[in-house]
Amino acid sequence: MLVRIPQLIESFIDLIGRGVSWLSLGLVLLTCLVVLLRYVFDMGWIAMQDAISAMHALLFLLAAAYTLKYDEHVRVDIIYHKLGTRGRAWVDLLGSLLVLLPVCGFIFWISWVYVMESWRIFESSSETGGLPGVYLLKTMILLMAVLLMLQGLALILKNLAILTSRLPVTHPDFTPEGEHIPEPYMRIPTAIHRDEQDSHADHTEHKG
Repeated sequence: MLVRIPQLIESFIDLIGRGVSWLSLGLVLLTCLVVLLRYVFDMGWIAMQDAISAMHALLFLLAAAYTLKYDEHVRVDIIYHKLGTRGRAWVDLLGSLLVLLPVCGFIFWISWVYVMESWRIFESSSETGGLPGVYLLKTMILLMAVLLMLQGLALILKNLAILTSRLPVTHPDFTPEGEHIPEPYMRIPTAIHRDEQDSHADHTEHKG
């Protein structure tokens, strides 16, 4: 359970994060279109500007848990990098229990009335011609807190598994030396090795 449940949670978080990441492309394209229309054709729509703000908000709110999964949030590291696997597991476990979950719970609690009031009036853009459904966008604040708490739960279970020796240090989430490395970076040495082999083969052919 300490291993299987985190895998299921992180698969779900990964799915959301990869899907939301496409908003960054849409955000760039839509911003370019707005600039082009305004400065070349002297045209513009408030709804398009609202859409840029909405996409920006969705990208950050819904990708926060995904970013946490890969440990890419800003970390003020004083002693963490000097610790071994179990030491880091203790830091991550206590950080999740004492900081992450309480903060996410507070965000959910403090935002509840704010979001419910928006739903009560079916809030839309305050600008004429703006996007409707602002209440749906504000609901993403609650969803962000829930997703972060889910990822926090996954971190708690994973670190408990390490501390109880149910997750070996040779698990893909950890290097043999115990240093935590996000999954995408684990493929980098293979790619570098492949490039070195190709370079060596080209050099050999050239000498021949």
